[in-house]
Amino acid sequence: METNLERHLGYWLRRVSNHVSGAFARSLQAKRTSVAEWVVLCRIRQRPGITPGELAEALEMTRGAVSKVLDKLDAKTWIVRSSKPDDARVQLLELTPEGERSLPELAAIADENDQRFFGGLDADEMAALRRLLEKLTELHQIRDVPMA
Repeated sequence: METNLERHLGYWLRRVSNHVSGAFARSLQAKRTSVAEWVVLCRIRQRPGITPGELAEALEMTRGAVSKVLDKLDAKTWIVRSSKPDDARVQLLELTPEGERSLPELAAIADENDQRFFGGLDADEMAALRRLLEKLTELHQIRDVPMA
């Protein structure tokens, strides 16, 4: 049976996704930041005081992978690790002022990337695309966060 790639939605989704995510990763690299670092920074900002284990669970990453990203953010002085007051074995994560200052610039890169790839769609088309992708995410219970 002959297969026509162009008739498969997965083909089109992957084709667009590769370009969107690749361009975003390259733009972040110019700022010496990875997609994983961006995602982790955003999650820590959403939940100051999150533990590395909670972060790993939320992002569906291994603790080792989270630890490597946290070490890179720590080296940039974008995060601070402190001990939980009632249990010194538990680390709590927060952004430093420098980490907070980095977020608007990184968010602007994400916004520019979205505009470059989706700016040709009108507001209704973008809303419809978002709804469909959210529906597929929920339908298939996709919980992991793309990091590359």
